[in-house]
Amino acid sequence: MDDLDRRLLELLTEDARASVTSLAKQLGVVRATVQERMQRLERDGPVCGYTVRLLPDFEQGRISAQVMIAADPKKQAALTRALQKMPAVRTLQTISGQYDLLALVREDSTGALDDCIDAIGALDGVERTLSSIVLSTKFER
Repeated sequence: MDDLDRRLLELLTEDARASVTSLAKQLGVVRATVQERMQRLERDGPVCGYTVRLLPDFEQGRISAQVMIAADPKKQAALTRALQKMPAVRTLQTISGQYDLLALVREDSTGALDDCIDAIGALDGVERTLSSIVLSTKFER
């Protein structure tokens, strides 16, 4: 990956729907170069898909929590699959320290969030959880 690839990734991160023509102008290259680079980044490189980022105002009515999960190491793969099936679990990361996993959970109400956190705690392989409600997001990239 060279500097042009990195700059292209930065632009796509800002606006994944930007036209190839617009990207080419911003990068100072021809459209064919951008198309070829995008195809290569999708096929061989770091791009695995495109997504929609929602405005904070849209998400304002929803409630989020970060749930740290201590997991039985022998059951972590199955636990990961179970968490992936839960639509409210938006992100799952491995972490270092006292806990093994960090889940970002988003629901429409505190009751639904409470039910989801209880369901996570009841999953086979979960030893304990520690939850923190997200009050606000200052920025996200």
